Amino acid sequence: MMKSTRLVCLAAAALALMTTATPSFAGPGEVDPGQVSEGLKAIFSYGRATQTTKERLNANTTTIITGTIGGTYVQIGADLASMLDDGENLRVLPIVGRGSVQSIADILYLRGVDIGIIRSDTLDYLEKKGYASNLKSQLTYITKLYNEEMHVVAPKAIQKLSDLEGKTVAVDLPNGGTFITAITVFERLGIKAKFVYIEQRLAYEKLRKGEIDAMVAVQGVPSKFTTTIKDERFHLVPIEYAQPLQGDYLPSQLKAEDYPALIPAGQRIDTIAVPAILAAYNWDRGSDRYRKVERFVQAFFDKFHDFQKPPFHPKWKEVVLSAPLPGWKRFPAAQAWLDQHANPEVAATRRQFDQFMAARASADGEKSAALTPEQNAAMFQQFLEWRKEKAKESAEDPPKQRVSARKHKPSHSKPDKSDK
Repeated sequence: MMKSTRLVCLAAAALALMTTATPSFAGPGEVDPGQVSEGLKAIFSYGRATQTTKERLNANTTTIITGTIGGTYVQIGADLASMLDDGENLRVLPIVGRGSVQSIADILYLRGVDIGIIRSDTLDYLEKKGYASNLKSQLTYITKLYNEEMHVVAPKAIQKLSDLEGKTVAVDLPNGGTFITAITVFERLGIKAKFVYIEQRLAYEKLRKGEIDAMVAVQGVPSKFTTTIKDERFHLVPIEYAQPLQGDYLPSQLKAEDYPALIPAGQRIDTIAVPAILAAYNWDRGSDRYRKVERFVQAFFDKFHDFQKPPFHPKWKEVVLSAPLPGWKRFPAAQAWLDQHANPEVAATRRQFDQFMAARASADGEKSAALTPEQNAAMFQQFLEWRKEKAKESAEDPPKQRVSARKHKPSHSKPDKSDK
């Protein structure tokens, strides 16, 4: 009986050890994956602290609805996850989405979706067409991201957009933003085309077979899918920055360096661009969902400059965190971060820059169109970089001048205090 009791006690002790200790599979001198992998730690703890683990992981995970495979949104989401993941403190979980239209619906309705990447003209289109009202009061923006360019791929016989009058044009799937941008641009320019809603890869196959006349993609340069098109029969059709487009779109260009198979060497093609936005639901301050987005904003803004370096997507270099977005309200935690990190010297410089731009516009009169807030913010950023370079050059030049000056000074001259 005593022997049996001892065996039961040993078995119980072994079972307790198995359920409380993390398994170790490493040999001498090796790293145990179970000690460094957050995923393995969570799996090992399953069954003994399930509720605690579940609550912790959910509280520290922020989800971002992106876009379709091959699009720029997916790459931006991957960059955010790669840079901001911080063990148990913050995990960024990108979700492959269906495009801008569906992403707005997902932010509004899907449980667990905290943030989404959408296109500015999508929301305007939905409201103007009467599909929804007061959407902007339910959404906030964290930052304007970058501009997405409109790519129109067609046979070389199509020399301008108006040549697509009456032609069949693929404008991607109806859940995305490409079809909204395409429909809006064609409508405002008075071009009546036959639109078909086909995913890009299938659309290209139909274009190759002559079953459609053109395909449209609105993505950040370089458009990952467009770079794969190497058929010499096709090219990128230019889009003139006509007056009907100037209210909601920006002028842009596509370069031969980005699309060597579609644009002759050394040439550029005019097109239009539309801003992409990092948006969130307008959560009540103090709520758990608000705090999740707030934690993401803090990490994202703190590390923002790292996104503008390789190996991250080149479109990050266009992002200006402080760029305003007319008609939108910024997520309060994002605005608070910008206010807290505002540099008084930079703010004064900004005021001088605004005065300079206003004086220039007044002097030019009607000769130059007024810049949009996004263009103005981007130009100010370039202005700051230019000032930094000039200051660096000025700091390097004076020593040479002082050395030259010493050669001509008499030996009894007093030392110059500025040399100290």
